[in-house]
Amino acid sequence: MSIAAASAGGLLLTGAGVSPARTLARDPFTLGIASGDPSRDGVVLWTRLAVDPLGPDGQGGMSTRDVDVEWELALDERFAKVVRKGRETARWKQAHSVHAEPKGLEPGTEYFYRFRAGGHLSRVGRTRTAPAVMSSMTLAIAACAQYEHGYYTAYKRLAEQDPDLVVHLGDYMYEYAPKGYTAPGGNVRHHTPGKCDTLADYRLRHAQYKSDADLQTAHLVAPWLVAFDDHEIENNWAGDDSNYDLPGFDQRKAHAFQAYYENMPLRRASLPGGASMRIHRRVDWGPLARFHLLDTRQFRDDQACEDGLRSGCDDRLATERTLLGEDQRHWLLDGLASSDAHWNLVGQQVLMAQRDSKVGPGIEVNMDSWDGYAAERTRLLTGFRDSGATNPVVLTGDAHMHHAADLRLDFNDPDSPKVAVELVTSSIASDGDGYRDKGRMAETIEENPHISYIDQRRGYIICRIDSEELQADFRTLDYISRRGAPAKTGARFTIPAGQSALL
Repeated sequence: MSIAAASAGGLLLTGAGVSPARTLARDPFTLGIASGDPSRDGVVLWTRLAVDPLGPDGQGGMSTRDVDVEWELALDERFAKVVRKGRETARWKQAHSVHAEPKGLEPGTEYFYRFRAGGHLSRVGRTRTAPAVMSSMTLAIAACAQYEHGYYTAYKRLAEQDPDLVVHLGDYMYEYAPKGYTAPGGNVRHHTPGKCDTLADYRLRHAQYKSDADLQTAHLVAPWLVAFDDHEIENNWAGDDSNYDLPGFDQRKAHAFQAYYENMPLRRASLPGGASMRIHRRVDWGPLARFHLLDTRQFRDDQACEDGLRSGCDDRLATERTLLGEDQRHWLLDGLASSDAHWNLVGQQVLMAQRDSKVGPGIEVNMDSWDGYAAERTRLLTGFRDSGATNPVVLTGDAHMHHAADLRLDFNDPDSPKVAVELVTSSIASDGDGYRDKGRMAETIEENPHISYIDQRRGYIICRIDSEELQADFRTLDYISRRGAPAKTGARFTIPAGQSALL
């Protein structure tokens, strides 16, 4: 039985182990379990205890007491071959979340894990360590899951692909009050009350999202690499600047970062310190791939020309403007230059390729994307070229549309060198059912010849990667306003090793 099937059937496995002395009257594993940030000899195992996920104080109906939580790691789903076990304390001050980091594991190995607390046993998750030798992998890429806009069928279909690793590029949850952001066809679900402001608000909103069965299933099948974008905190925030110029933004960031850490399978190295959180990091998948995960929010300058789609905005071209911050840009370029990986996969949040939305003469671009930081983009892509890193591919979220694009040093010159490829995933749910405006897609591609493909439907990307090529399937769903939509491949692109271009 597959993990996805077991989850759907609510499979609970029993086994030996010492139960904590304190019992809980109700199941505390209502928010699921997850794993993340795998290495050759370890992985993060996550859960958060909640007997009442939507309790208004954000504490999941738990008392103020800390709770002992046991975890087990085995080579089989029945836990006949347990290889590691341990105990963590789920603390009230951290919303009873657990981040276990078992070490000493075998590289390139599939493991099964579960938790026990208060006399209850969690479901079983599957995870894996990074390999030590060259091998192929299946990678899923996802982003943007506005809960109100539709059901999470795309997560369910993603899980059915049995990926080795999932990369989630932000907007895992949304901060808006109910109906604060309405899908074109109307919302089909409702957020918890109010716009997120307090720590309780953010915890409660995460709990609402985590309660979704399809999202839980997607976490059960593979380890995840996660990085936030804007909506985990506030729409289009930039560095120290609130998009809405509201007071207390540092405190709101601190609340959002704490809740994000509590609800994600992150290592302790990402534990936030007030209004600061280290989310950019590198994760190696053996000699095959190195993931460079970026933070495109904490260190950026405010958006030029008051944000939005703008024409004639010279401020966006200023050489001193930064999206990554100087330290993070150097960190990325140094990591590329020192990388021995066969593929260098740069995971980040906002569209890197130029996208001119204006038909005909002139240019109209999005100030929140890399188009609003054009000089730094040129420096970065020049650094890609000069680093000597093999096979750089940029993985992107945010856009709510699939894109496949070649990244050029000069997007206005069709003869400019191609230095990397960008694969942009559509949203899991944000903007509702989606659509296919073939006329508008054709106009956009004509205005932006470096873009090969656009699709406004919901979906995700599945990449199959080996030493010879990266094959990207852009998976789409025709609807999410009701459950059960099948997924299909809207387009397939191949990136041959040694060529920074789409085929």
